[in-house]
Amino acid sequence: MLSQEIVIPLWTFVVLVMVSGVAFIEWVFLPTFRWYLRRRTNKALAEISNHLRISIRPFQLTKKQVIADRLLHDPQVAQAIKQHAEDNDISQQKSLKLAKKYVWETVPSFNAYIYQRCSYWFAKKMSWHLYRVRGRVLDAKKLMNVDPDATIVFVLNHRSNMDYILVSYLASQSTTISYAVGEWAKFWPLKSLIQSMGAFFVHRGSKNTLYRKVLERYVHMATEQGVCQAVFPEGGLTKDGKIRPAKLGFIDYMLRSYDIKTKRDIVFVPVGINFDRTIEDRSLLRKLDPKAPNRSPWFIISTTIHFLFKNSLLRSTKERWRRFGYAGVNFGNPMSLKEYCTEQEVFFNELPREQRFQEISKLTEYLMESISKVIPILPIPLIANILLDNKNGLSSFDIKIKVDSLIKELQNNGAPIKNDERPKERTIDHAIEMLFMRQLILLKNDKYFINENEIALLEYYANSISHFRSNT
Repeated sequence: MLSQEIVIPLWTFVVLVMVSGVAFIEWVFLPTFRWYLRRRTNKALAEISNHLRISIRPFQLTKKQVIADRLLHDPQVAQAIKQHAEDNDISQQKSLKLAKKYVWETVPSFNAYIYQRCSYWFAKKMSWHLYRVRGRVLDAKKLMNVDPDATIVFVLNHRSNMDYILVSYLASQSTTISYAVGEWAKFWPLKSLIQSMGAFFVHRGSKNTLYRKVLERYVHMATEQGVCQAVFPEGGLTKDGKIRPAKLGFIDYMLRSYDIKTKRDIVFVPVGINFDRTIEDRSLLRKLDPKAPNRSPWFIISTTIHFLFKNSLLRSTKERWRRFGYAGVNFGNPMSLKEYCTEQEVFFNELPREQRFQEISKLTEYLMESISKVIPILPIPLIANILLDNKNGLSSFDIKIKVDSLIKELQNNGAPIKNDERPKERTIDHAIEMLFMRQLILLKNDKYFINENEIALLEYYANSISHFRSNT
């Protein structure tokens, strides 16, 4: 009887195979994959805990769904949902659905394994592939004495989208950083990768009160839980190279409910960033021209691909790959918010809205001034200033002499450059060559002259350190 053949229809066999496949995936493959991923994540967490001075907060390790539910049921968000429905004459259900969308795109899904294994590796490779990276802590002792339980907020000037990558790499030995990222990065798969690294998206300039309330409460929640954050007070990239006035909204979200008696300390660390070349320089200058036509998303994507392909090709040929000069990051002295509030006798949570914004304005002005004092002094901005001052042309030798003279002037005005950090002769030669290759300067009769068609671009780089000049 056991030797008898059992014949079943083909469709039955196919169904059985499919069911068996689903069962294998559900009961064998997925549990094994989850175990493997959990094991790798725990290992990454252990490694991070061993070398980070400021530990990953439990809030960052909480499941995204849990944080999203907590945010959605926040009393202030719930009130905003109700108000949005009334103001727009829609059902509360529709308003709730919209709030869920805002909450889900705001709350990150931090993954320690991706942050440690992917993010750090990518940031390091990308930074050193494009630039010679200089990172400097102006007073290491003060930075090391910051309370590890405090909420650390890096406040940075915003010159390039490389800022995110550069600072993440340089700070990765001490802490993990959560960024607010603009809508430019909201496409697959970059969106998922960014959120897994602890970043969250913001709609810059949004007037939607429901969205702003969701963002405000998330920022408040993350700050209260001690998540280390990086903030660009300018709210966007500088277009002319100068530091822009600060926008108050994001700092206000952090501080409007802050009580120095019960909340953990918030420590602001000013960070100055500068580049010998920013990848977006020409695009940023175009935005200053009101007559310039808008570029389509396809044009931006195709131009970026062409740029990457061209530079990859250069690297693959026998011609030596030339990086875009130096990228400098200076970490300034930390400022305790509790100490600031005590000295100024300011209590943000007790102030009415108008007065609170006045005090936050004073604070952000102080922070922006602190950032401006730690902007790195790099070769290209130095030479750009010199050539703009000497439009009749200079020889290579004269430029080197004037670089020395300009550095002394900047040092007298408080610029963060030591004598042993002065650019060497070879470094100046390389910077001059970079400017010549980009046709920003011209060579005539052994003298370098500015290209009249590129004055705006030279001014863009000169402006990055112009606030240290005596005549500005």
